[in-house]
Amino acid sequence: MKWRSHEESTTTADVRLLREQLAERKALADAYVRAETQAVHARVVQQLRDSGILNRVLPVGSPAPSFELEDQNGSTVSSHELLQSGRLIVIFFRGRWCPFCVAQLQAMSLVLPQIKHSGASLAAISPQKVSQSSFMAEQHKLAFPLLSDAGNQVARKFGLIYRVPEDQQDVYRRAFVNVPFVNGDNSWELPIPATFIVERDGSVLYTSADPDYTRRPEPAELLEVLFL
Repeated sequence: MKWRSHEESTTTADVRLLREQLAERKALADAYVRAETQAVHARVVQQLRDSGILNRVLPVGSPAPSFELEDQNGSTVSSHELLQSGRLIVIFFRGRWCPFCVAQLQAMSLVLPQIKHSGASLAAISPQKVSQSSFMAEQHKLAFPLLSDAGNQVARKFGLIYRVPEDQQDVYRRAFVNVPFVNGDNSWELPIPATFIVERDGSVLYTSADPDYTRRPEPAELLEVLFL
């Protein structure tokens, strides 16, 4: 399967709608990934839906948990400080190894000027190590905080955490996706992809979460909320 190369990802911005980019990646997976492997991923998504995990995701109106996490430069970033200037978009993603996560963060990077113009901030959180976030930020030219949530402590408070089942672990190993190495622990825990917008008073204004990692909210939808 061919994802965009390092050179392509760093020199050419993809200005298509995010859903078009995600659909392209999904089509590539459908074309090149074995049917048995696709069936494992589909089964895990359905199991997560059946587990009721979406009922545990922090809903609109709830107080958002505060956090202090290291960014890609090793600096501590706090939600309290980010909220001083305006609303905060918080994106939880699986890791730099996930092409759907990369597409989402690149798409959000393109609207970063509009986000800042509204007075808001953007931060993305994953369980990957600081070194992995640093590489990701450099490779994809991401100029917003990529925060390392060791042990998924913050994501757990947002109701997003699940343990990768054994059969899916085997799939990742065969694809050379070394989740324990990337995250620095052997828990095999990941967050389901989710996006929140937090008000300056710390309450959740917007929530989007989906066990299906191929689906993410459109950046324009988030901008619409910010400019309400």
